[in-house]
Amino acid sequence: MESSQFSESFKSSLKNLEPYLFAEEGSPVHGDVIEFHGAEGTGKTEMLYHLMARCIIPKSGGGLEVEVMFIDTDYHFDMLRLVTILENRLVQRTEEMIKQCLGRLFLVNCNSSTQLLLTLYSLENMFCTHPSLCLLILDSLSAFYWIDRSNGGESLNLQEMNLKKCANFLEKLVREHHLVLFATTQTLMQKSTNSAESFFPSKLQPEADTDYRPYLCKSWQQMVTHRIFFSKQCSSGNSKGFTVISCHLKRNHVVKRSFSVAECGVQF
Repeated sequence: MESSQFSESFKSSLKNLEPYLFAEEGSPVHGDVIEFHGAEGTGKTEMLYHLMARCIIPKSGGGLEVEVMFIDTDYHFDMLRLVTILENRLVQRTEEMIKQCLGRLFLVNCNSSTQLLLTLYSLENMFCTHPSLCLLILDSLSAFYWIDRSNGGESLNLQEMNLKKCANFLEKLVREHHLVLFATTQTLMQKSTNSAESFFPSKLQPEADTDYRPYLCKSWQQMVTHRIFFSKQCSSGNSKGFTVISCHLKRNHVVKRSFSVAECGVQF
């Protein structure tokens, strides 16, 4: 009973995470796995800061007041950037308030797929003991792709072994601990002419220039419930610098949005 009550309260807790990124019927609920996909410099990490700030800011300041686990595999996480965004959004910009917000953020670094797997195993107990820890962010899931591919030699099974284990364990964590998972992947492959149709909902066919070709293991592909494509707009007098195409894979629902990045963070 307790688990079910917790899961219900959790569902409502992230419903308003970012209305512009998710249409109302596509808002993330516990168990959802959201992939941010795009080339470097298309605003993926800035969007993660935006979502993190929304989560760790107290309810009294318009936030969700939940805890976040951030796993950094690229060593790109910029604490000063997050603090700047918090300072711009908090009504009470005291040092104490910033500390309270950052107390809801747990940061872990990983430098190999083996270390990522061991880290995920070691974190399970933390999810048990922190019931308000309901957002898991992995930036980025594709960081070790080329290294693993090289280490695996000619065998696809060996190349994908660690990532497959990571994906399977992530799925277990998300399901058992009522989490929402956000993971970024970088555009490493050019799309092939046949791949677009099988991976894009019919509504998204006109957007097939999104340049998407899946390359991570099938275990990961099958987990994803939302895929959000990030791209940089060509400067054509448009003040918004980036575009997202937010795609709810299970419901075949697509939302297209533009956003810019200012000192205070993401602006829609």
